[in-house]
Amino acid sequence: MATLLGKRTAEFHLALSSNTQDPQFAPEPYTLLYQRSIYQGMQSHGRQTFHLLRQKLKGLPEAVQRKAQEVLNLEQEILERFKSIYRKKISTVKIRVHGDYHLGQVLYTGNDFFIIDFEGEPTRPLSERRLKRSAFRDVAGMIRSFHYKAHSGLITQASIRPEDVPVLEPWADLWYRYTSAAFLRSYLDTAQDAPFIPKEREDIEILLNTFLLDKAVYEIAYELNNRPQWIMVPLKGITHLLEARS
Repeated sequence: MATLLGKRTAEFHLALSSNTQDPQFAPEPYTLLYQRSIYQGMQSHGRQTFHLLRQKLKGLPEAVQRKAQEVLNLEQEILERFKSIYRKKISTVKIRVHGDYHLGQVLYTGNDFFIIDFEGEPTRPLSERRLKRSAFRDVAGMIRSFHYKAHSGLITQASIRPEDVPVLEPWADLWYRYTSAAFLRSYLDTAQDAPFIPKEREDIEILLNTFLLDKAVYEIAYELNNRPQWIMVPLKGITHLLEARS
């Protein structure tokens, strides 16, 4: 299923980037100036998020406080890693993307997937939602959704005893890694010759890792404002991403 979803996601991006005559959909090149603007946006939002986390730290459960403090101690490292998005020119293009891509935005028929809900991130202005971006923002959104699917059940399922969580977490993480790898491999195989896929593996890693980290930071702010009981999922996601790249 993850392999099929990766293929359909790539086909979706291929369709969005296929009309080179319509200025609303025609792909546009990445530039170093644009890459720097991405970094500045990530840095600004990251600082706001960490400020919000510090403000609400005392109101979180003790175990969550410890994890949140661990992430707060990593603030400078996280902001430093965002810099990779503009340290070199990335040979790719911007296209129209879904903008709010996760498992809740696909319907499974039993043998195929349909992608739905194209209005983008509802908290952002319409003008911003219509901007062209890297296709890897959608890819990162789906991979983060796999992480949520794997770990949220350990938090929300009343049938799981707290003492069992440390035993189950490695298996949830294994499922997340395996599913994400199958999805990404299928996506890249399907869209490998598209202009929105960089030719250099290093560039693909820069885009994917930076957008994954940025998405996890965004999730912290979202959960603090909407579902504080879920905050542990993005906190763990951030430490996982940093450990994976250390």
